[in-house]
Amino acid sequence: MELLINGTTHQVDADADTPLLWVIRDDLGMTGTKYGCGLAQCGACSVLVDGVVVRACVTPVSGVVGRHVSTIEAIEADPVGKRVVAAWVEHQVAQCGYCQSGQVMAATALLKHTPAPSAEQIDAAMINLCRCGTYNAIHAAMHDLAQGAKA
Repeated sequence: MELLINGTTHQVDADADTPLLWVIRDDLGMTGTKYGCGLAQCGACSVLVDGVVVRACVTPVSGVVGRHVSTIEAIEADPVGKRVVAAWVEHQVAQCGYCQSGQVMAATALLKHTPAPSAEQIDAAMINLCRCGTYNAIHAAMHDLAQGAKA
């Protein structure tokens, strides 16, 4: 199969129903996308497919053939992703950091589709789990990003 990940075409030899997460991590060596629950509930495995957040742990690799996949490894190449990472650093969001790649991907997808989201839109989009409880810092960073887009 031919996959377009972070702007680079990769040839992968995997069963069609292999979860995208395992192809990204094991076959391509991009370990920034994490395994969390394996049930598409926690969001640690979040990647963007054609700009939309998807859970890579339950997405079959065959479902992304011919589509653009973005992982955390390339997020700062995107101007919005770069702003998100800067806000995460400014607000010291990460503690253990395990969930943060998925959090950054969710934040980037929201801001790319809705540059100045409301508090309700932020709450609806930022639903990934964080075992360290950095939700207040995540929301502060998101509100700053939303305000910056309005200025």
